[in-house]
Amino acid sequence: MSKVRCLAARNNPKILIDIKISDTLDILPKWEYILEIAQETTGRHLPYVSSERVINLKSKQTVLERPDERDHTDSRLLSQTALEQIAQNGEFRDIADFFENILYLHLVPQLLKFGNELAVKRMTNDPFGQGFLETIASTPEKVRSSRLHRIESILKEVIHGMSNLIFERDLVGRPHLKMKYTHWRPNGGWQLEEEFSDGTLRMIAFLWTLLDTKSVILLEEPELSLHQDIIEKIPELILRAKKSRKKADGQIFISTHSSAILSSPVIRGQYLILKPSDKGEGTTVTPPSKQEESALDEGISPADILLPKTNQCINVQRHF
Repeated sequence: MSKVRCLAARNNPKILIDIKISDTLDILPKWEYILEIAQETTGRHLPYVSSERVINLKSKQTVLERPDERDHTDSRLLSQTALEQIAQNGEFRDIADFFENILYLHLVPQLLKFGNELAVKRMTNDPFGQGFLETIASTPEKVRSSRLHRIESILKEVIHGMSNLIFERDLVGRPHLKMKYTHWRPNGGWQLEEEFSDGTLRMIAFLWTLLDTKSVILLEEPELSLHQDIIEKIPELILRAKKSRKKADGQIFISTHSSAILSSPVIRGQYLILKPSDKGEGTTVTPPSKQEESALDEGISPADILLPKTNQCINVQRHF
């Protein structure tokens, strides 16, 4: 709890999460899920569910409301949400499936390059990309080849001299990515992923993720380790990757400080500004004002309108 709640929180505040979910952005939400978490004030100070509600907004019916009689009889039941229990979430499993498919990606190239040497426990979600090569290796060959070919065609436009991107295993069966660069020798030269630049690895990772994931994707500062000319093309690359899928669905949230990304005319999105309070009372999340929205509608760059407001802010998030 101490790591989740606001650093400026006093005493023993509760944490409340209220989420509305719809099939697409242009229709009214179908579900509302409300979870309130508290912490024991004595003993082991364990977190527990102080309130959990599921509302079907279409039928306007409350599907679940806790605590219920069973919770009052056995308080240990409040150590778990109904959402995470298969026996309890049958009527609203769409919500559980939605959360389960959200993917967060902030690939750390060093973990990918030197994963065998780093004694770091593998995580199921793998937000830092340490298991990225295994993910590629476990993909059916036909699908894997198709995705790498599409990534190759996109990267050729931004990586000078690149000609091929393939997957292969070495003599002891370890998976590798290989990239061919053209140079003064007639046949060019091949490099393994440990020789790729950090920016190239990040590009490959998030393009693969865009092709692989059909739900929500959270990309943290995709501009890191990339040249300015490539950063300017990131929105276009994201758009191309999404359009190359059979279904260009799913949401993408990007946190960025990049003027080049925010200046791109290719993708028009919704913007949120994260701003810390002057008195250290936490962070507020606000959309642009009506005047700023009007300026954006008239074609003025978000970089010109919103970035000046972030001189004392954490970042600007762009939601495509």
